[in-house]
Amino acid sequence: MTGFLLENATVVTGVPGADVIPDGAVFLDDGVVVSIGPRGTLRSPDTATRIDAGGGIVMPGLVNAHSHAADGLFRGLVEDLPLEPWLQTVWKAEGAILNADTVRLGARLGLAEMLLSGITATLDMFWYPFSTAKAAEELGIRLVGGGVFIDGKTSDGLDHRGHLAESEKFILGYRDHPHIHAAVQPHGTYTVGPSSLKDTGELARRHGVLWGTHAAETAFEQATVTKRHGRSVIRHLSDLGLLGPDVTLAHCVHLDEEEIALLASTGTNVAHNPVSNLKLGSGISPVPDMLAAGVNVALGTDGPISGNDLDPWLAMRLAAILHKGARQDATAVPAETAFWMATANGARALGLADRIGTLEPGKAADLILVDTGGAHATPMFDPVNFLVFAAGRGDVRDVFVGGEPVVRNRRLARADLAAIKRDVAALVPDIRASIGR
Repeated sequence: MTGFLLENATVVTGVPGADVIPDGAVFLDDGVVVSIGPRGTLRSPDTATRIDAGGGIVMPGLVNAHSHAADGLFRGLVEDLPLEPWLQTVWKAEGAILNADTVRLGARLGLAEMLLSGITATLDMFWYPFSTAKAAEELGIRLVGGGVFIDGKTSDGLDHRGHLAESEKFILGYRDHPHIHAAVQPHGTYTVGPSSLKDTGELARRHGVLWGTHAAETAFEQATVTKRHGRSVIRHLSDLGLLGPDVTLAHCVHLDEEEIALLASTGTNVAHNPVSNLKLGSGISPVPDMLAAGVNVALGTDGPISGNDLDPWLAMRLAAILHKGARQDATAVPAETAFWMATANGARALGLADRIGTLEPGKAADLILVDTGGAHATPMFDPVNFLVFAAGRGDVRDVFVGGEPVVRNRRLARADLAAIKRDVAALVPDIRASIGR
C-alpha cells in the first residue's frame, strides 16, 4: 500500500483566497499532502488505497488551542460554581486521584473524544505530561504539551525546581518526535509568582518551544493580580517579557483596549474558549476587537470538566454566533473567520503553522472527512457556512494524522474505546469519594 487517495469530495483547503473544489480529490503519501485537485486529475500509484468520500467534505483537521484532556475523569463532578471556588473542589479531587496511570487513562479518554470529533492536534495542559504524551502516541493524535507549574508542591509531589527539570526532560525527550511537540505552561499569573514565571519563560525560549498560560479569564483574577502586582494580567506578562508570537494565552476575557493593543503589537496568540467561559460565568471575550486589532485568535474546548465535552464544532459555532448576539452585529465574526480560528489560526497558536492548519501540498496530512449525508446538510449553498453553522462531531467519518487513518468510519483505529470507558467507570467510586460523595 502506498498512500491514500480521497476522491468524490468537496475539498475545503482552508487557504485564504483559495477556491473550494466541489468535485475534488486529495492524495496523501509519506505523511504529507502530495496533491489536491479536481477528481480524476491527480496521479497516484496503483497501490494507493482509494477512499470514496461519498460527496462529503475533506478539510483540515480541527486544532484545539487549549485543553485539559485527562480532566475527563471528573466530567460533571463539580457544577454551578464560578471559577475560583470551582477550582478548589476540582483540585481536591485531582490531588486525591491523579497519578501517572490515572492521568494516562484520563488522557486516553479525552484524546479519543477529540479524535472522534475531528480534532487532529491539541495544546494540552495537565499534570504528568509524559502520561498524556504516551496516550497521544497510542491513539495517534498530534499533541503539544509539557511541563505545568503552580507555586508550591503539587499533587505530583514536585516543587517549582522539580517541574522545571521535568519540563526540560520533556522538551529534550520529544525534540525529534513527529507528532509530540513540547511547550512550557505555568497555570496562571495568580497561581505562579513573577520569578517562577520568568524561569518558565526563559526555559521555553532557551529551547525554542511554545509558552502558554491561562490569562485574564475572570474579573476576580484581574482584580487579584492587579492588587498583588500593581498591574493587570496582560501588563504583568508584558513587564515580565512574556508576550510574543511564541506565546499562547488561554481565555483573555477581561481586557481593555491597551491590553488588546499589547497582544497585537507583540504577536501574542489567544485561545478563545467560549463554552467554558459561558458555563463558568466568566464572561464573553472581546474577540471581534482582538481580531480587528490583528490578534491571532484560535479556538479551544478547555477541559471536559469545565465545558463538559471536547466538542470543537460547538466552540466554532459559538465563536461565530455568540459575538453577533452580544454586539448586536450580524457581521461580528463571519463564518470563514470562525473556520480559520478552528484551523489555521489554531495551527499558528500551537507554533505549527508551517505543518498543519490548511490543506496544501507538502504540509502534514492532518485532515478529516465530514459526512454530508444528513438532512441538515441539504441543501448546501456554501460548504464553509455548513461546517460552521450546521455540522457537528457526529458528522466526522474519517480522521488522518500525519497521513495515517486514526479514525475510520467513526471508530478509533488504534484504541478500544469500550475498554477505555470500562477502566474509567471502575475509577468512579474513588472519584466520588475524593470529594465526599
